[in-house]
This record gives sequence, C-alpha cells and structure tokens, in this order.
Amino acid sequence: MSIWQTMTRKAHPSVYQDKDGHLVRSLRVRDFLALGVGTIVSTSIFTLPGEVAALHTGPAVVISFFLAAIVAGLVAFCYAEMSGAMPFAGSAYSWINVVFGEFFGWVAGWALLSEYFIAVAFVGSGLSANFRGLLKPLGFQMPAALSNPVGTDGGVVDLISLLVIAIVAILISFGVSRAASVENVLVVLKVAAILLFIIVGATAIKKSNYIPFIPKYRMTANGPFGGWQGIYAGVSMIFLSYIGFDSIAANSAEAKDPQHTMPRGIMGSLVIAVVLFIAVSLVIIGDVHYPKYANSAEPVGLALRTTGHPVVAVIVQAIAVFGMFTALIGMTMAGSRLIYSFGRDGMLPKFLGKLDSHNRPNNALLTLTIIAILIGAFFPFAFLSQLISAGTLIAFMFVSLGMYGLRPREGKDIPKPAFRVPFYPVLPALAFLASLTVFLGLDKQAKIYAGCWFLLGVIIYAVYGARHSALNKE
Repeated sequence: MSIWQTMTRKAHPSVYQDKDGHLVRSLRVRDFLALGVGTIVSTSIFTLPGEVAALHTGPAVVISFFLAAIVAGLVAFCYAEMSGAMPFAGSAYSWINVVFGEFFGWVAGWALLSEYFIAVAFVGSGLSANFRGLLKPLGFQMPAALSNPVGTDGGVVDLISLLVIAIVAILISFGVSRAASVENVLVVLKVAAILLFIIVGATAIKKSNYIPFIPKYRMTANGPFGGWQGIYAGVSMIFLSYIGFDSIAANSAEAKDPQHTMPRGIMGSLVIAVVLFIAVSLVIIGDVHYPKYANSAEPVGLALRTTGHPVVAVIVQAIAVFGMFTALIGMTMAGSRLIYSFGRDGMLPKFLGKLDSHNRPNNALLTLTIIAILIGAFFPFAFLSQLISAGTLIAFMFVSLGMYGLRPREGKDIPKPAFRVPFYPVLPALAFLASLTVFLGLDKQAKIYAGCWFLLGVIIYAVYGARHSALNKE
C-alpha cells in the first residue's frame, strides 16, 4: 500500500457505531445546552469585552463579538449536520476520518487536542486567579510560590489550578450523567449572575461612553486600534469565546436521540451565548469609558464598583468563579473523549481507548488531566490565552470542507440526518473562508505554535499511528 493510500484509507461508519456502542447514551438536549453554554460562556465573558475594547476596538467590541458569532454560526451549521449523521466520539477527528481518510482525520483531531489541553489549563489558571482575587480582600493571600507558574513572580506551581482540574476529573470519572447534573446547576447560577450584572449595570449606562462607536484607526504597540482594522483584530482575539460548541459534538456518542439532540444542543447554546456576550459588552462599555479597562482582568467587577455597586460586584465575581467549573467540565469531557477515540483507533496507545467496568473512558480522562495540570500549573495564563484558537480554527476548516464528502454519502452508507445545512453547497464554503480569515488574523506566536504542533502530529502519525492503526487489520 502506497503512502497516499495509507493516508486516505477511510474508516467505515459502522465500525465507529460498533466501537462506541458501549458508551452510555444518557445526555439530553438540556444537558447539551448546559454543556454548550457552560463551555462557551466561561472565563472570556468576564474578561474579554473590556480587554478587547481597550486594546483594539473601543465601543465597537460589540461588532467584533457579532462578527465572530457569525463565523461560529456558519461552522455550527456544519457541526450540527455532521454530529446528527455521525454521532461518534471524537467529533471532527472521527468525521474527517470517515469522509476524507485517516491522515486528514488525525490532523483535524490533533489540532483539536491542542485546544483541549490548553483550554483546560487556561480555564484552570483563570479560575485560580479570580479565586485568589476574591480571597485577597478577606485577608487570605497564598504565597507566591503556590500562586504562580514557574518563573512567574516567584512562582513554583499554581496550586489552585492543579486542584480544580483534578476535582473536575474525579467528578467526570463517576460518569457523564453525574457531571451533567452538576453542570446544569452551575450553568443556571452563572447565567443568573450574568443577568444580574446586565440588569444592575444597565441602570448606570452613559451614552457618551459609546461615542465615537468606531474610533479612528491608529497603530499602537498592541497592534491596530480603531477602524475596521481594530474590529478585525478584535474578532481574532474574541473567537476563542465561541469554540465551546465543539465540546458538545465530542460527546455525541453519549447522546440520547442524537439526530435531534445534537443540532438543538449546538445551535441553541450558540444563540444563548451570543445574546449574553453582546449584552454584557454593551453594559461594560456603557458603564465605564473603555480605556479604563486596560490591564484589567475583571472588567465586570470594575464596572460594578465604579458605578457604586461593590456588593453586587462581589456576588457576581464569586458566582463567576464557581461558574468557571462548567467550562472545565465541558472541556475535560470533550478532550477525554477525543483521546479515547485516538486510542480506540490505534492512533495512540490502545490503553487510551479502553473502557472501565462501567463503560467509561477513564484512561483517556487520566491522561488529559495529567497533561492539563502540568500545562496549567507551570505555564503563564497570558501565554495560554494566545494559543487556544489556532487548533480549533484548523478543525473548523476541515469540518466545513467535510460537508462536501458527507452530503453525497447520506442515505447510502451514512444515515440522512434530521437536520441538514441550508444553502448547500454555498454555506460550507463560506464557513471555510470565514474560519480561514479569522485564522489569518491570529498573532504570529499562535501561528508558529500551530505549525510546530502540526509537525509534531505528522511525526507521531508516521512513526506510530500509521503502523498501529486499526485500519491495518480491517
């Protein structure tokens, strides 16, 4: 078999149906809505609106959030049809494996894996920073050695980040239905806190803070500010806010009635998230003149304190800290299912694809947890925040193009799903081009990281994956 034939050999959909058949289908629409909203509406809604406004957009941060939502929405249509037609663990990895072949599926999955490793560590670090910020006014301050990563302000390890990632992993190890129950409660609390901020903050909005809505363009030390150039830079920075719906698709093998559950969960959670992001952005900008948010990691708290609501600020920030657990649950569940699918197919060591006596992929969960703890405990928060979007955007481009391999096979060897992408074949092309445009807007460091991660993935495939693939036996 030639190298090209090896790279393009395809897994049959029935193989994944059989392999994933042991996973317990227990997740309903409300569970996926909570999972999606909990993952999408996470650390970023409490930090990014003020930061992006100060660095790039001014009041036009609302436009950046809206444009990023359009890009995510185009891709979400493709995700909804893919997950309904092929409700397999591993999302983009498994889908692209079926429609384009093993190597391309591996590249898409490998790109997503970088997102999950870094996103779990990123949220763990963010939760740690916010939690320590809440304790400080009460007179509790952890030593620098246990508060910061190695080499950062005298740090050795971020202990809180380590502990919260481990706690979430232990919760998920008892089963996704239990984790989903906790997720549902925390999401309700988090959305309530966001609505409280919107209602209270809306009473202090000053129209003058929105003028000019799109500041005049100029180049700064942080990159473009103002004009459409600043808005574009804001879109690339903001896009990490919307990557969470992939975590829904990664758990589609554990969905009840995935034909209907998956599209409703993916599209519904994205709509809810967009409304909340835009509302929070409008209030944050209306309450405080945007330059004051520069170098502020807590613009929501700053806005409430500045407008005379310090008690509400404490309440919202406290709930926000606990609400960050929802993003950790979603990302950890999705990442562990992706690693499980790699082991299931022999692309990584087989023990990663083993299920325990209760049909739970806890070997994969343990692996994700250890790596995420190492990243989150020892790498700075600012470094992690720059690297999340690249892998996801690569996977989004693969899924968008994958629609052209999926649609001709629906009703043949792949079931025709209840939901289908409208305006086919135009919409998938728009989704691909929009994702590529956002990717090109990422900073240089993120692109270099994506290139290095891709090369590492190619080496692993050539040295291990291609030789141990389950397709060799089939």
